[in-house]
Amino acid sequence: MWDRVVQWTIAVGERILAPIEKFIGKRSLVGEETFFENDRFPWIAEVEANWRTIRAELEKVLEDREALPNFQDISKDQIEITDDDDWKTFFLYGFGFKAKLGAEMCPQTAALMEQIPGMKTAMFSILSPRKHILDHRGPYKGVLRYHLGLIVPQEKEACRIRVGEDVRHWAEGESMIFDDTYNHEVWNDTDETRVVLFVDVLRPLPFPESLVNRAIVKAIRYSPFVLDAKRNQEAWERRYRERRQVQRAAAA
Repeated sequence: MWDRVVQWTIAVGERILAPIEKFIGKRSLVGEETFFENDRFPWIAEVEANWRTIRAELEKVLEDREALPNFQDISKDQIEITDDDDWKTFFLYGFGFKAKLGAEMCPQTAALMEQIPGMKTAMFSILSPRKHILDHRGPYKGVLRYHLGLIVPQEKEACRIRVGEDVRHWAEGESMIFDDTYNHEVWNDTDETRVVLFVDVLRPLPFPESLVNRAIVKAIRYSPFVLDAKRNQEAWERRYRERRQVQRAAAA
């Protein structure tokens, strides 16, 4: 029954937001494009300046990579684009909710994320070798998607993202920001892992549209769809802590 409620709210939400998204695109202070120039977002420079600090905390997380959740384990709707163990995530924030374990294990990264204006979601996105994420679109145009390359395969051209008709490649310590409501697709056609810092931020809008956008995002935060993901994240965190306790006891 709960799963049916979640799916129903997703379907209803898409219908309600469709006309609003067209208006938001027209009023956007950064335009309506697939990819945006980084200099339109002053906060990016500070994140890039600390990319090695972020990567150092990521590397500690990856020491227990097999225990990390698949994206579809947290956000059940992702099962439409991925159904294997090759897309792992590690959340710091999700639609404004802090992931307690993420903040504990990556305190410096979490602190940096809190300095980003309008930050709503922040996580590590871990893509296994030969993984393909199917064509899909994001849920709402009122937020933009940011990626910071942390671990990038040597064959950069074989590890890519297509947004609309535009294709880009990641580079370590470098950023890209895009509108994920354009259909997009990801390939890692290499034998190496790709990891990015994945952040959603509020789209810059004039007043009073900015207030309306914040209200919509807040409403989405308390939707069954997001609350289900929050519940899944908290359940995973409990299992992870229990696992670590067992490991420490065995090593004692």
